[in-house]
Amino acid sequence: MSKRIITINRMYGSGGRVLGKALAEKLGYAFYDKELIELAGKEKQIPFHELAKVDEKKPHQWRFSGDHDVQITPDFYTVPMNDVLYEAQRDIILSLAEKGSCVIVGRCANQILKGRSLSVFIHAPFDLRVRNVQARTGREERSARKMVKRTDKERRAYYEFFTDAKWTDLSQYDLCIDSSRFTQDQILEILTEAAREC
Repeated sequence: MSKRIITINRMYGSGGRVLGKALAEKLGYAFYDKELIELAGKEKQIPFHELAKVDEKKPHQWRFSGDHDVQITPDFYTVPMNDVLYEAQRDIILSLAEKGSCVIVGRCANQILKGRSLSVFIHAPFDLRVRNVQARTGREERSARKMVKRTDKERRAYYEFFTDAKWTDLSQYDLCIDSSRFTQDQILEILTEAAREC
């Protein structure tokens, strides 16, 4: 069987990570989401918690803020940790795509593997995503609304900074699914069939 790669971008609270993990299990594919941070940390010898702070966040507009993490290179140049993580994850994503079939969530993977993956975007109405976050985290509605807005904004800024593409430009995805319109099993069937055709 040839290698098949599925990349999933998702709005916060739409269930994209859960769907990606379930799809990988159903197809017997490797699954990568936050696992990419761990792999990048090992490669760069940087603690996971340091990289997790800047995961899917673009660098500060002035490149360095007073409290922003940086890495000092052997040539004594400072590099924003966001850039360090993105570059490491990009190299890891390219390497993983050569190794075998997998599902990769976020981290600009659809652009990094443009033309080499089934590119999926999972979205859902804002209010439903808020309720999903409330159920998952136990937050009050107001806090959950802020969290959904903030996380979507961070993901959009990160994606657009590193790819020069619009995060919500649906024309760049092979398949866009409103997760509120179907059950998880129905979405998995749709994605499984699409994966067989790619």
